[in-house]
Amino acid sequence: MSVTVLLDELKRVVEPALRASVEAIADEQMRLIAGYQLGWNDEFGNATDAGGKAIRPALAVLSAQAVTGSPDAGIAPAVAVELVHNFSLLHDDVMDRDIERRHRKTGWVAFGEAQAILAGNAMLVRAVEVLLETGEAGARSLPALLDATQILISGQSRDLLLEGRSSVEVDEVVEMEAGKTAALLACSSSIGALAAGADPATVAALYTYGHELGIAFQLVDDILGVVGDPRRTGKSSSSDVRAGKRSAPIVAALTSGTAAGDRLTELLKDGPPTTEQDVALATELIRDSGGLEWAGAQADARLAKALAAIAVLSLTDPAAAQLAAIADFIVNRDR
Repeated sequence: MSVTVLLDELKRVVEPALRASVEAIADEQMRLIAGYQLGWNDEFGNATDAGGKAIRPALAVLSAQAVTGSPDAGIAPAVAVELVHNFSLLHDDVMDRDIERRHRKTGWVAFGEAQAILAGNAMLVRAVEVLLETGEAGARSLPALLDATQILISGQSRDLLLEGRSSVEVDEVVEMEAGKTAALLACSSSIGALAAGADPATVAALYTYGHELGIAFQLVDDILGVVGDPRRTGKSSSSDVRAGKRSAPIVAALTSGTAAGDRLTELLKDGPPTTEQDVALATELIRDSGGLEWAGAQADARLAKALAAIAVLSLTDPAAAQLAAIADFIVNRDR
């Protein structure tokens, strides 16, 4: 079975519960925006199919299945992590001024900043409620979700602070990214097992798997933000270059000490490039300075650490192999 088919199957396992959880949001406008963010409807409420791969809920289900042989204990945690993920996306898009996600307008562009922020809040509250509704399993897993959310918030705060600085080191960027993508993937990869009552060592190993995978995931995302195909990424070409983001490969390029890195520093000293010619030049300089190569090598190293973390566990088949396959898929997608 291909990973794409696997993710689709796991998405179908979780989606009825996810839809029911959104339907339980009291306010009609909040339900509309949540459905839009999840890809179920357009801004007028018409049904669509614009959702993502749902990697985080897939990992939550698999983490339960890997220790019990059944996905059941992972479904409520999967719903919760997907709601938290989309809460963070709604808010981050406002703060980052991103205007497109998954080939259509971001939530704040479609509904306005205030409504998008409120809808994100509603999704976060609903995530907590979903776990509280599951009794003892929810009580075990809720602290992990709350911890991950706090780390997400701190990570976004650091991201905003780094954007305002003239000089940033690549280690600071990786640390910041560990507080965003890695935090929620670590939670996703272990929360199902936690809800299912797995032993602490198994939960910790699955957490490490998700943490390392999350850093690798973000490094690949950073690569795609420089050279990704917009038909696949849903964003403009060289989107991070145009936005003036200090992502890992860009900072690696700027601090490389190479001639190309020095030219890039000069090119970006007054802000993001404003012409197509300068965007193309900046993209070329990031490549020539080794920034993309560095990020790719780091992603591969993190993948190896993620796989090593679960290799020593006694997990059920086929979930163990599926966790490894998803990790490989994430790191090697479209780069």
